[in-house]
Amino acid sequence: MVHRLLLAALLLAPVLSAAEVAQPAPNTDGYAQLALQCIHQQYPNHLSLGVGSDTDLVPPTTLHPSFYGCLDWHSAVHGHWLLVRLLRLHPSAPWAKQARAQLEEDFSNAHIAAEVAYFEQPNRTSFERPYGLAWLLTLTAELRQWDDPDAQRWLVALLPLETVAANRIQTWLPKLHYPIRIGEHNQTAFSFGLIWDWATVAHRADLLALLTDAAHRFYAHDRACPLQYEPSGEDFLSPCLGEADFMRRVLPPPAFATWLAAFMPELGRGAALAPAVVTDRSDPKLAHLDGLNLSRAWMLRGIASALPRQNNRRAALEAMAAAHAQAALPAVTGEHYEGGHWLGTFAVYLQSQEGTHPPHP
Repeated sequence: MVHRLLLAALLLAPVLSAAEVAQPAPNTDGYAQLALQCIHQQYPNHLSLGVGSDTDLVPPTTLHPSFYGCLDWHSAVHGHWLLVRLLRLHPSAPWAKQARAQLEEDFSNAHIAAEVAYFEQPNRTSFERPYGLAWLLTLTAELRQWDDPDAQRWLVALLPLETVAANRIQTWLPKLHYPIRIGEHNQTAFSFGLIWDWATVAHRADLLALLTDAAHRFYAHDRACPLQYEPSGEDFLSPCLGEADFMRRVLPPPAFATWLAAFMPELGRGAALAPAVVTDRSDPKLAHLDGLNLSRAWMLRGIASALPRQNNRRAALEAMAAAHAQAALPAVTGEHYEGGHWLGTFAVYLQSQEGTHPPHP
């Protein structure tokens, strides 16, 4: 009965524009401060380290001179993306000078060369694949789109690392026989979406072709995704929504609408998706659910944006997106480092409407 009432309310909600979905208002200064505080905070640190000898047992700043903060490598990478994104949108913000200085330090040629050398060592073939690699490409995509002298210099410095990330994906993807359908870092659909957007910006038709092939191999024939089984207790990504948010990039809108009707036939037509409940934000795994609400919000919004304007599901999907944003954004405070080191990125991705630009190259 509760689900029916919620669905009725969603179906009666007005159709929201993309700009109206993210609520409340962006806390731009607060998000920037979260990244500024953590990208140079070495400890606590969660290393994902393939150890080949005693010489590998060194501090994070030695292993990753550019991306050692924010608890882990991928969070450090997307913390830098957060700053670049906000600088691009708010170049005169009060924190802009500090942000540029920190980025200048971290994007030095010497530091990036050390990051590249890390990848070249044995036992690191799968390092940060695909999640961290996808965020690294998202970072360089942001720099590629910013007409700023510092940004263009930083991009040149990062190009060798971008090449490593792209080559890793290009080598791995043809060998990947099955998709990875989980709610955490290794999920393929979410990373494929980020990589698609980078490949579009970077004019990498070869990567777009590989991703299109993967979309058809892994997802084109999927039906009736079991959304009722979500979320798992530590998810920060939805397997079902992540897949749909990727496929709306690959398929033309009419084909996507047909595919979605078979893939999630009930969502917005007889099933409502309620925000996940977070019971303890000081627990690093339970705090994942705040991130799930944020990523669900932008995925629902992205999925709705790819449907024809007259599609009767759009209002329900956009209202669900708004409900998830409203549930999660007040929690992005930095009170607990367990969430503060990464949730700012998800909030900025949502509220700056990244990923909802026209999906086709």
